[in-house]
Amino acid sequence: MDMEKALRWSWMNVLTRKRYDLLKEKFRTLDCALENISVEMLGELGIRENTAMGAINRLEEFDPEAHQKELQKRGLTLLTIEDEAYPEALLQIPDAPVFLYARGDVSILREPCLALVGTRGMSDYGKRVTEHFVSPLVKAGIVTVSGLAAGIDAEVARETIRAGGKTVAVLGHGFGTMYPKAHVHLADDIVKAGGLILSELALDIQPDKFTFPARNRIIAGLSLGTVVLEAAKQSGSLITADLALDYNRDVFAVAGPIFDPNYEGCHQIIRKGTGKLVTDAADILCELGMAHAVTAPQESRRDFAAENQEEAVVWSVLTTMPVDLDDLVVKAKLDAATLNATLTMLELRGAVKNVGAGQWVRV
Repeated sequence: MDMEKALRWSWMNVLTRKRYDLLKEKFRTLDCALENISVEMLGELGIRENTAMGAINRLEEFDPEAHQKELQKRGLTLLTIEDEAYPEALLQIPDAPVFLYARGDVSILREPCLALVGTRGMSDYGKRVTEHFVSPLVKAGIVTVSGLAAGIDAEVARETIRAGGKTVAVLGHGFGTMYPKAHVHLADDIVKAGGLILSELALDIQPDKFTFPARNRIIAGLSLGTVVLEAAKQSGSLITADLALDYNRDVFAVAGPIFDPNYEGCHQIIRKGTGKLVTDAADILCELGMAHAVTAPQESRRDFAAENQEEAVVWSVLTTMPVDLDDLVVKAKLDAATLNATLTMLELRGAVKNVGAGQWVRV
């Protein structure tokens, strides 16, 4: 496909895989189809008249030379469904995007990819779940895929980078904006770490209630499977999981506290049997046929040797579930100053960890 014509088609923002196939059948090439563009022709593809007229207007105003310069300035490339570099996994789904704008290393899409998704309202438990899964998956050679949304998505990206891995973030808008704005630097960090950011949408397309669910099909389509790390009953992560099932890909879910509404979606997946319950990365890797990549679990800290009575007491009341300072004061029967000093020393020795919001766990 001629790149200038591909840019024109992309800018019109009307081409789905089904419409692409229809145009190929009738005109053989999109280049030829573009020469015959009209409101009537677009109408034959099932596009409403107002939408078709808007697309034609966008096309008439489009300046391909200026657009290509803007893409170059932003470090973006455009992949079409006809390109050799287009990800093979996406070609296998019926609603594959015809165009993909990419910033970063496209070659990582040839490596095993896994979607890790969850709620925007990430809890402390959900953050710890993300940490628990991401690092061993990265060490096994997995490229993580998520949506760069607030909460679990962003944490997946951060944890992947911390673990020395590569991650793919799929946007629900064009590269002309960033949502949320606070993730501009995170996007830069992803690319610097050898990762990739993708969008099927033209530069100026803004996020709305339709673009994010559409984005989820790309996340699911790129991946061998989808892991739902934390999801409420109406979470968009469940859309990604359903799409993965439609594409005959694996779905995994993590269980949470039974009274926590943030895990109602995960429990629903497990209860219905539409996804497999997983407790660690090894569960996922074995299901994906990557048992050879499973590493030995970390040594237990049961042999921890306390250096004084205060450390022994604090260690005895901590578990792998987060405990906040107020509860620790009561359980350990220590004053706040002594407790804080003891926790600091234990943390320096790698025996305990602050997981946020003043909560502590054993490591």
